[in-house]
Amino acid sequence: MSYFSDKVAVVTGAASGIGRALSVELARRGAKLAISDIDVEGLAETKRLVEAAGAQVKADRLNVAEEQAVFLYADEVKAHFGVVHQVYNNAGIAFLGDFEKSAIKDIERVVDIDFWGVVYGTKAFLPHLIASGDGHVVNVSSVFGLFAVPSQSAYNAAKFAVRGFTEALRQEMRAARRPVKVTTVHPGGIKTNIVNNAQFDEDYDGAATMRLFQRFALTTPERAANIILNAVGRNRARVLVGPDAKFLDLFVRVTGSWYQGAVEFVTKRAIPKNRS
Repeated sequence: MSYFSDKVAVVTGAASGIGRALSVELARRGAKLAISDIDVEGLAETKRLVEAAGAQVKADRLNVAEEQAVFLYADEVKAHFGVVHQVYNNAGIAFLGDFEKSAIKDIERVVDIDFWGVVYGTKAFLPHLIASGDGHVVNVSSVFGLFAVPSQSAYNAAKFAVRGFTEALRQEMRAARRPVKVTTVHPGGIKTNIVNNAQFDEDYDGAATMRLFQRFALTTPERAANIILNAVGRNRARVLVGPDAKFLDLFVRVTGSWYQGAVEFVTKRAIPKNRS
């Protein structure tokens, strides 16, 4: 509890899913919250839940893909609370489509939010985290930041990039003796709205894919939030969230590049496609 008590924590993508669960659990552990999302209705509900847990909260609409807006937001949070200790760069979207047929704009949208949103959030808040004397950056990648999947080239690209960026940042902070810890999070299947809000190209059956995902999503957002925060409190470099994430990480380590054939075989038969 002491690691979070009276700390100021920033959570992006806080309107639902892991972001909402992190916000509520941080409030329960004594933190003050700055929460943001583009979904203002969902954000308002998260704000209500955080306040019910007894925490101070600042809630703002924010598109993490807008560089200038993120930097202005960081200064506003610092001005509001006087200090910032922890940043949870959680906002993200999904897109399912084969690269050959995907439009560049669809790929850019995923990368802008899932990768550049993390970079902007980290860069904008890092001076404030250093100034706090006890900072922590928590960047949410994915199990798809550990292995590649057909139809997920854009999402894989962004989440692999988050992983590499965050692991490099952790080393830089340690080498420079900065008072900032850094953690990468790799959730497996979480019962959230990310697939419900995902976009699909014309070859894929979006409704069937959503039903399939929900069937195999093994971890609740609340459980995920507790796993993440317990690991953050212990300054873990990497957090695998859910039994599926742990299994898949081990599978890739054991099989090396051979995993690609197995994943191709399974996804070719499992991911629903529209009949032409």
